[in-house]
Amino acid sequence: MGRVSGRSCIVTGAAQGIGRAIGEALLDAGADVCFADINGEKVAGVAEASRQRAEAGGGRVTSAAVDVTDRAQVRAMIAHAVEMFGKLDVKFNNAGVNKPMNFLDVTEDNWNFIMGVNGLGCMIGMQEAARQMIAQGGGGKIVNTASIASRQGFDNVAPYCASKWAVVSLTQSGARDLAKHDITVTGFAPGVVATEMWEEVDRDLMAIGASERPGQAMEEFSADILKGRVATPEDITGTTTFLASRDSDYMTGQIVMIDGGMTLV
Repeated sequence: MGRVSGRSCIVTGAAQGIGRAIGEALLDAGADVCFADINGEKVAGVAEASRQRAEAGGGRVTSAAVDVTDRAQVRAMIAHAVEMFGKLDVKFNNAGVNKPMNFLDVTEDNWNFIMGVNGLGCMIGMQEAARQMIAQGGGGKIVNTASIASRQGFDNVAPYCASKWAVVSLTQSGARDLAKHDITVTGFAPGVVATEMWEEVDRDLMAIGASERPGQAMEEFSADILKGRVATPEDITGTTTFLASRDSDYMTGQIVMIDGGMTLV
């Protein structure tokens, strides 16, 4: 039996990167997993590619297209997962966006876009998951994706930093409110992770003149990592599977740093 055998999980932002790796690791550990993403076609392909993995782990897999800022779509995603798996045990609010701009150039549109997905999307995801967990009884787990940017501000990504500080606050607030329902709320904070999102951020930083060549931003951001290298998505999943498992049942309101020693707090 795997560490999360029999547990029904939803992972948003799961079409690529950290979200996809979280879902795949959960399948390996025996969970039922709904891979969810705004790119419905891409995430459906991820789920299909994971079917053999699910069978090997003893779980089931499905997918859902969702805009995490749209409450009706979030409710529909949860309803789909419950229809497929019978319940919802663990909800990963992992979907996130970034669009670097120099601090003095940040616009209302940039702020609203990033805060909408990373902040409001997390809040809606927590609320609707909790409502389902309360209705079905038996408690549950909500896990939010924060960032090193939730612990330290960076000049070219101010709205992103603010949004990830919001994730920490939402995690603590949710933990306090939902404890009476036996629902735990935790989170994890990755550092520099080699994903498609980082590749896009690298291009954006070049476009605004914050770096001069491909890869420079990652090199500079990762220079102080004590482990001596950037992370892969698979470096994150040992912790995320732990947070989804019974091993973390006495843990709530906490953010686990997974940054190779980049930010010591």
